[in-house]
Amino acid sequence: MRFRSWLQLLLTTLVVGMTAVFLVVVVDRLRDVARAEAQARFALLARQVAAPLQAELQHLARAAQADAEMVGALQAQQGRTDPQVLAPLLMGSLRRHPGLASQYVGLANDDFLQVTALRAQPLWTQALEAPAAAWFGVRSLVRGDDGARRESWVFLDEQGRELDRRWGPADYLPVQRDWFRGALATQPVFLSAAYIYASTGLPGLTLAAALPGGQGVFGLDLALDGIDALLAQASASPHAVLAVVDGQGRVLGWRGLGARRGEALTPLATHADPDIRALAGLAQQAPQGGAGLVALAQGEQVFAVEPIRAGGAGGVKGPEAMRLLVAAPLSDFTASVRTATSELLLAAGLILLVLAPLAALGTRRVTRALDKLAANSERLRALDFSQPPQPIASFVVELNALGQAQQVTHDSLRQRTEALDLARRKLAQIVDNGIRMGRERDRQALLRHVLAGARDIGHCQAATLFLPTGRDTLEFALRTDEGPLPAFEVPLRDPATGAPVHHYVSAHVALTAETVVIDDVYAETRYDLSGTKRFSEASGVRVVSLLTVPLHPRDGEVIGVLQLINCLDPETGAIQPFDAETVGFIEALATQSAVIIENQQLLLAQKDLMDSMIKVIAGAIDAKSAYTGGHCARVPALAMMLAEEATAVREGPLAAFGFHTEDEWSEFRIGAWLHDCGKVTTPEYVVDKATKLETIYNRIHEIRTRFEVLLRDAEIAALKAIAAGADAATAWAGFAARSQALRADFAFVAECNLGAEFMAPERVARIRAIAQQTWLRHFDDRLGLSHTEAQRLAGVVPAALPVAEPLLADLPRHIVPRERGLDPQHGFQVRVPEHLYNHGEVYNLSIGRGTLTEEERFKINEHIIQTIVMLEAMPFPKHLRRVPEYAGTHHETLTGSGYPRRLVAEQLSVPARIMAIADIFEALTASDRPYKKAKPLSEAVRILSFFKKDGHIDPVLFDLFLRSGAYLRYAERFLPPEQIDAVDVAAYLG
Repeated sequence: MRFRSWLQLLLTTLVVGMTAVFLVVVVDRLRDVARAEAQARFALLARQVAAPLQAELQHLARAAQADAEMVGALQAQQGRTDPQVLAPLLMGSLRRHPGLASQYVGLANDDFLQVTALRAQPLWTQALEAPAAAWFGVRSLVRGDDGARRESWVFLDEQGRELDRRWGPADYLPVQRDWFRGALATQPVFLSAAYIYASTGLPGLTLAAALPGGQGVFGLDLALDGIDALLAQASASPHAVLAVVDGQGRVLGWRGLGARRGEALTPLATHADPDIRALAGLAQQAPQGGAGLVALAQGEQVFAVEPIRAGGAGGVKGPEAMRLLVAAPLSDFTASVRTATSELLLAAGLILLVLAPLAALGTRRVTRALDKLAANSERLRALDFSQPPQPIASFVVELNALGQAQQVTHDSLRQRTEALDLARRKLAQIVDNGIRMGRERDRQALLRHVLAGARDIGHCQAATLFLPTGRDTLEFALRTDEGPLPAFEVPLRDPATGAPVHHYVSAHVALTAETVVIDDVYAETRYDLSGTKRFSEASGVRVVSLLTVPLHPRDGEVIGVLQLINCLDPETGAIQPFDAETVGFIEALATQSAVIIENQQLLLAQKDLMDSMIKVIAGAIDAKSAYTGGHCARVPALAMMLAEEATAVREGPLAAFGFHTEDEWSEFRIGAWLHDCGKVTTPEYVVDKATKLETIYNRIHEIRTRFEVLLRDAEIAALKAIAAGADAATAWAGFAARSQALRADFAFVAECNLGAEFMAPERVARIRAIAQQTWLRHFDDRLGLSHTEAQRLAGVVPAALPVAEPLLADLPRHIVPRERGLDPQHGFQVRVPEHLYNHGEVYNLSIGRGTLTEEERFKINEHIIQTIVMLEAMPFPKHLRRVPEYAGTHHETLTGSGYPRRLVAEQLSVPARIMAIADIFEALTASDRPYKKAKPLSEAVRILSFFKKDGHIDPVLFDLFLRSGAYLRYAERFLPPEQIDAVDVAAYLG
């Protein structure tokens, strides 16, 4: 039977299903129509209910305006408010408007006339304590002749006959009421917010209009009971709720909320029913009106909100924003829809009860086969080959054909999937090996990864790694078994002739970079495999298949050879030849491994080269000066000692610090080695300046020559005097005195040149006095000058020779100008001297302490600036990005008084603080400084403690420096024994 014969049954089932869907859609649409109809009806109902109330308000507004004009006219005629005239008029108006509670007139002088419509209502009469039959209450407020205000109440029956009269003091002031002020401020009619009437204590609204000329206000009160009456007349469903609320959400009138509660003007949001409270929120959220559905606890509700606008023709203005809320259960409008839905569902159910069994019987046999086909397809989709496909035996021809095709597809996919899965596992192993090898820093561990990965991917019994020795041989570097490595090396070239050796398979692969596959070692004739056979006999492992692959990175030379022994069948474990696919995977692994090994070798070579270059630079800096040799090597050694101690701390402020990787240690070590690299820019004659007059040489010799000239001049003067006939004894005595004075002056100048004594003001004054002496120059001082020196004299007019010159002078040629300042982008906070150098003789001899001028001291300190500029310009890799920080902060202090950036404690890292201590301590203990003697170890520690007390160095690191003994280890390594003495460590801790 053909499958298409069964299509009719399937189509029948489809029609039934579509019918059911159609029924669902129709029912849903009916419900939507009912909802929309309910909303439309409620919107219309809201407008219909709001319209009479709105019309009533507008009518009352026109009446209030007309009555105000009438009262104003009477007032103008009579000049006063006459109750006898106005009261009947107001009572007639109240008879015509049953919804009004009262009408009244209030004047600016606080006179007041009010007529209240009691209409024999118990609430009103009780509130005013009026007779039970009273229909009107007339209230007058007037000021007597004595100036006191009095109130009178007159109660009348339906025919206007007086029933009772009452007098009393008046405390009601119309001009202070909102309706009075609002009417005067609003034209033409003012509508007040709902409030409690002062006369009756009952709630209501007031419509007020100003009398012509603003002499008073006419008002009328609309009791909220009238709004309730209007709502009671509305035609709504029996469960509907109607409520009029003002802008504050207070209820002005309602229906369906139960009896009005005792308290007046109750906010709808305080109703006991939570559904009513929810509807109150809807009323507040829809000031412009609208209709909709809302889900409440009692079920879905349809609601409508309609604003009540008292404006229009009446021209009413005021703060009131009233809205009408109408709500009812949606079920009041959907009863017919529910009935129709039930009937439709019943009919559809009967149809399905008839058709479903027929469809089930017709499709049962087909669906069984389809279920099997689906289950087989699902296993194929999931590549589940754990069991064979279920057999298909169906009377449908197409299903039988599909079953047979599935069987063939299953077998083909299983075979191919197993092959692909094996390839995937090998690729994953290659990727995993690449990742692990890429992360490995240890060379030996890296080689073990290579060998183990080759064995696993090749699924072989053993593997060996050969590496070149540099002696034209290959050595056994590693193998997978635990036995000792053979001492025999495979020759690559004949020692006698230098010819390449190709009869060893590993040598041939190394020389040619070709892969060699041997299926049977014992049948191989191309290569000498006697060593491999001896290995078989010695180890008991018979070598059959052999794969030898070169480690050949890119186009470079072979850096190793991989040899795999005995490929194993994954299922049986039998030895088999290496297939082409396995060879390809091993070659890929070998290439990958070769690249990684070569990259590691390059990285190690670059690191070694960089370390060597850094040490060469540091050594060159030390070599520039005979006085600071070894400083750039000793500071890193001391810094590393202290960093190791700080890393070992597990508690206290240093607990979070530590260098835990080789990159971190390398970064700090390089920063320490380069901490003074800027000294390459510092002239050594400044660094080595041992006397005040020293530049490239000690200029004391020039000055001594001038003294020699003066001495010769004195001797010549004595001889000339004797030759002219003067007394010889007197002449020679004068020469002796002059000679003694010159020798004393030169000795003083020479002493000042040493810089050992503090230059007190009197010493500076003597230098300046000595400088006033002159000597006679006969030769041009501009001959033999360099271009730069000549430029410094360009603006000086040469004197006629011979010329008398000061014995000591500060001349223009002594000033070397500064060509440029510091780059502000680096944030240096240092004062830069005006001149680059000042070589003036008096200026230099007047140096207060030491031998350096301000310019020279800045030039020496500038080495740290140059260090920062040089290092920040270098493209350090990410793991060395803090080298400039470590190298450039060792002259900063925790107090912000250091240089060159005046950093404070929060800006100085622990490594930067370590560098500061190392640099200071090395300088204190160094024995190769020109300006001081080497200090004993105890003295150096004592001076370093002053830095701690002054807050210049980290106190925690200082204590660790002493407590750990790092200071002593450094001294034993770098200081001569005679400089090492006992140190009382406890005296400086804490």
